[in-house]
Amino acid sequence: MALALVSCEQDAQETIQTGVKSIKPDLQTLPMILGDDSVPLLRNVIDPSFQADLERVINANAKWKRLISQRKMAVGMVDLSDPYHPIYARMNGNVMMYAASLPKIGILLATMDALEKGELEDTPELREKMRQMISKSSNEAATELMDLLGFEKIESVLKDPKYDLYDEDYGGGLWVGKRYAKTGERHPDPLMGISHGATVTQVCRYYYLMAYGKLINYDRSKQMLELMADPELHHKFVANLEKIAPNATLYRKSGTWKNYHADSVLVWGPERRYILVALLEDVDGEKIMRDLVLEADKLLKSR
Repeated sequence: MALALVSCEQDAQETIQTGVKSIKPDLQTLPMILGDDSVPLLRNVIDPSFQADLERVINANAKWKRLISQRKMAVGMVDLSDPYHPIYARMNGNVMMYAASLPKIGILLATMDALEKGELEDTPELREKMRQMISKSSNEAATELMDLLGFEKIESVLKDPKYDLYDEDYGGGLWVGKRYAKTGERHPDPLMGISHGATVTQVCRYYYLMAYGKLINYDRSKQMLELMADPELHHKFVANLEKIAPNATLYRKSGTWKNYHADSVLVWGPERRYILVALLEDVDGEKIMRDLVLEADKLLKSR
């Protein structure tokens, strides 16, 4: 399936072409199909009203406001309630932070890219490694996949203009520069020197492209969504989403190391459809993540 990306610096009228012609639109299931229409670039759908609402919610909490000002907290949200008109808001969107296990989604994409190009053999064992890496955040599975792929392959996929998930002109982004093990070389990112890093904008972009079938192609995006559905770790965002959105499907990857906390989720259900990503450096990161998803959900439902 063809995918033509335009430069992030071009004006807001330019779009990502779907490559889907004469196919009936499907907006109820993931990945979505818009038919002959196109998907706007995420940076082109920053909505001033949505942005103001997000800032109001964050700044109402003195601690969150302080963490944002110290660049120790970053938040990104995409409202997908109208698939033809998605909107985006972010705070510290291009601030790259240590993200622990969250960047394993970059390994997932690189593995799928290798399968699509015939560089790896598609086996049940490989599929199970991907599942363990995402659903259970297995470091062993992630390291085995990294060893199969190599750092150069992962970097090339994350920097590929088709995905643009690590962009030095926009603060960096998703980066996987060390095995999830005690041994092995470090390949830190060029801008910040982080081994396992992310920005909320680029993680939102990952989910956004996947939701519209644009990560590699429709079929590979669907396979990635299936691997990310129904997470087996029930903390942070998921702890409260399972209570307030029991009928929604959660596509999720999180990360934790010491005071660093990361979470990302695509919530897809009859009453709510959105992407939420947060990065934190704080001892109370777990509680902040749980509280944040409640406020974010309340904000989106009130719009």
